[in-house]
Amino acid sequence: MALKGLCVIEMAGLAPAPFCGMLLSDFGARVIRIDRPGANSPPDCLDHGKESVAVNLKRKAGVTVVRKLCKKADVLIEPFRPGVMEKLGLGPKLLMSENPRLIYARLTGYGQHGSMAQKAGHDINYIAMSGVLSKLGRRGDKPLPPINLLADFAGGGLLCAYGILTALIARSTSNKGQVIDANMLEGSAYLASWLDATQGFLLHNERGRNLLDGGSAFYETYQTKDGQYVAVGAIEPQFYAALLKGLGLEGKGLSQLDDQEEQGKLFAEIFRTKTRDEWTEVFKDLDACVTPVLDVTEAAEHEHNKSRNSFKMNAFGHFQSYPAPQLSVDQGIRDARPHPVNGQHNRSVLSDFGLSEETIDDLEKEGAFSSGSKL
Repeated sequence: MALKGLCVIEMAGLAPAPFCGMLLSDFGARVIRIDRPGANSPPDCLDHGKESVAVNLKRKAGVTVVRKLCKKADVLIEPFRPGVMEKLGLGPKLLMSENPRLIYARLTGYGQHGSMAQKAGHDINYIAMSGVLSKLGRRGDKPLPPINLLADFAGGGLLCAYGILTALIARSTSNKGQVIDANMLEGSAYLASWLDATQGFLLHNERGRNLLDGGSAFYETYQTKDGQYVAVGAIEPQFYAALLKGLGLEGKGLSQLDDQEEQGKLFAEIFRTKTRDEWTEVFKDLDACVTPVLDVTEAAEHEHNKSRNSFKMNAFGHFQSYPAPQLSVDQGIRDARPHPVNGQHNRSVLSDFGLSEETIDDLEKEGAFSSGSKL
């Protein structure tokens, strides 16, 4: 495992931080999640393979537990608003004085400082403030957020993990940790860097009238006879020519410079004459960048994805991607791993970190964790 030997402390939170922890865990890191005692919420698809230590951070003994873990950990991931960890007595100044090699990753919406640092928000707010949301949506319609993938998972969790790995590389020569200010606003903006830097090329028209945002008939989705959809991405001339051939329009004098709205109407009319799977067969041997729009179950069962073993069935009976990317030597963990029960690893983790049974008993008596989590 590429990250074997790396120890990560993850303060329990919502999707971005758990996703960041999952990325590290899936490639071999030991991830210990700090949960709240008694918070026996159902496991989620981001906590497989992690260990759960449930501590009461309102008690001094609970804070002591986290400090003891961080003294020997490589990374801490925390998802709270700025100042929360300092109020708990777990701020970076203290923890890094006790462990100078600690990578202290702070994952927030708006960052550690600035006029909005203390404001609440969700994915839609962060991409709105980053300038990204203004780019997304159909012509003449309101901006449309892509669920919560851009800020929470890509700009937040993924870039936080990237920051952690970058800091670990720096530590290999400096022998010192550092604080990472990862936030979803700047992360989303960074993802859109190329779009922002090339506005004259891709985004010179109003939303929905550009090359890749619905303004091109040859870069669009179309409904088929059976109510399903196909995706068309025939940008380059050779792919466009293949698209016309598959649609039976070869030699009809059509061009990518024609009125795209009218061309889109023509394409839509033709695509409605066959089912999605029939069109898939039509384009099977044509390099036209035409593919069926699949749901996740269909994606998992597709012959290409099955040949690469790209998906797995998770503990909740749903398909979920295996770790990506695939490395030639250090593959991500593909074996099924259990989801932790709240506080399941209190004693085993503390014992691994050098605490005696007597010390663990004392911490429990002092309210570090509830008796219900003594497993």
